[in-house]
Amino acid sequence: MRILVSDSLGQGGMDILRKEKNIQVDEKVGLKPEELKKIIGEYDAILIRSATKLTADIIEAGKKLRVIGRAGVGVDNVDLEAATKRGIIVMNTPEGNTISTAELSFSMLMAVARNIPQADAHVKKGEWKRNKFKGSELNGKTLGIVGFGRIGREVAKRASAFNMKVMVFDPFISKESVKQYPVEFVDVPTLLKNADFITFHTPLTKETKNLLNRDTFKLCKKGVRIVNCARGGIVDEMALAEAIQSGQVAGAAFDVFVTEPPAADHPLLKLPQFICTPHLGAVTEEAQENVALEVAKQAIDALNDRAIRNAVNLPNLDPDTLKGLKHWLVLAEKIGMLYAQLFSGSFKKVEIRYGGDPTRFNVAPLTMAVVKGLLKPICGDSVNFINALAVAKERGIAIAESRSDENEGFVSFIDVEVVQGKETHRIMGTLFSNEPRIVRLNEFMIDVVPEGWVLFVKNDDLPGVVGTIGTVLGKNGVNIAEMSLGRVGKGKKAYAMTAINTDSEVPAKVVALIKKNKLVLDVKVVKL
Repeated sequence: MRILVSDSLGQGGMDILRKEKNIQVDEKVGLKPEELKKIIGEYDAILIRSATKLTADIIEAGKKLRVIGRAGVGVDNVDLEAATKRGIIVMNTPEGNTISTAELSFSMLMAVARNIPQADAHVKKGEWKRNKFKGSELNGKTLGIVGFGRIGREVAKRASAFNMKVMVFDPFISKESVKQYPVEFVDVPTLLKNADFITFHTPLTKETKNLLNRDTFKLCKKGVRIVNCARGGIVDEMALAEAIQSGQVAGAAFDVFVTEPPAADHPLLKLPQFICTPHLGAVTEEAQENVALEVAKQAIDALNDRAIRNAVNLPNLDPDTLKGLKHWLVLAEKIGMLYAQLFSGSFKKVEIRYGGDPTRFNVAPLTMAVVKGLLKPICGDSVNFINALAVAKERGIAIAESRSDENEGFVSFIDVEVVQGKETHRIMGTLFSNEPRIVRLNEFMIDVVPEGWVLFVKNDDLPGVVGTIGTVLGKNGVNIAEMSLGRVGKGKKAYAMTAINTDSEVPAKVVALIKKNKLVLDVKVVKL
């Protein structure tokens, strides 16, 4: 078997690969896309970091390719859909940079508190005006942490050592599962009003995009300091520049930007209160070594059919099982993704029932797929098929699965119920000619293709609503690809659900226009 290493793994990773007698390893760093496309057909596996871009055409050229290994967390440089269609396993290393990113975040916290980079530049210019750099102690201050996964928890440990009070916002964490941490769980407004420092440790999702913006900055304590070593876009960069200039924000430290590298004329780069680094979260000798060693071991085990760890797109299945469950796996993950985007907030219990065709196999991989879909918007690329159940357990979420003889109107199905506080939401799906379909959403029976952008509108079931929606979409250049209608009740107590597949994302301004209709009760846009 042959492995191509197209980004440098370092000596440790290469040593592990070269010890395997049945594997030939070629290290070819810096290949241009056309060069990689020419040779990738010779290899069973390719190991990369962030530099190599595995686009659909390159993956298609990899006729023998079985494994793609990413030494790092993010897999945005891999076309996952193309790899999955080919049955290629894509693996990442989600835990290798936890400590390095936590340490950088806290380093940035201290740097912005004491103006260290600015003072360093000042002295190197031959000046010595100490009063220009009056800072703030961490002792006794309140640190607001948004996102309390592995990295957020490591930051909290360090904050406690500095005698800081820690407030946490993470609606998807069970307080009982992290009771060993001396932190207070609060909502976003409470965190913003009380925090002297705010740091982010969450993926960029629809819910977290521009979490700090012109409106929410007004809720913050005057003189707050902001740290973002998570993802660009969680903080509105233009709004931050304005908040620093007005004095609402005393300073900020970023390791990430919406566009990397940022433009030379970016407003934040002109502000002395702002410090930044070029996305160094995982750039330590230890982190780089850890992920290199891990991805090398994972690739060897996968090629030798010993084990699959940290697979982003496929669970470990034998060929016959994979063939039988392949389309059901897609449906299962889409059900989870749909729930996570339709119903915001924390949940503590997930019940999954299987009927008909899926029950001929071990349904455990399907359960992993549902849970992965549920957690993807919360955890980003750090959740995969292999660790999804462990991450759910870590967050205090109970998962139950069962097989059912009831047909629910369909011979074969996946039926998912999620308990969210006092509410229970239900989504059911099936296959039509091996094509996934969502056939039930709570009380509504529908027929939705779970692919691309989908607009969901709930309304009072009275004449004219669907026509109005179509008119609004048409006037704003949004093309309708598919449409499904479902309704419950009769007369004045009837409600309808319209699900519309669109060729492009429905802009927020268009959603706002639809919501203006007095008969419309709720509007959601999801990406599947």
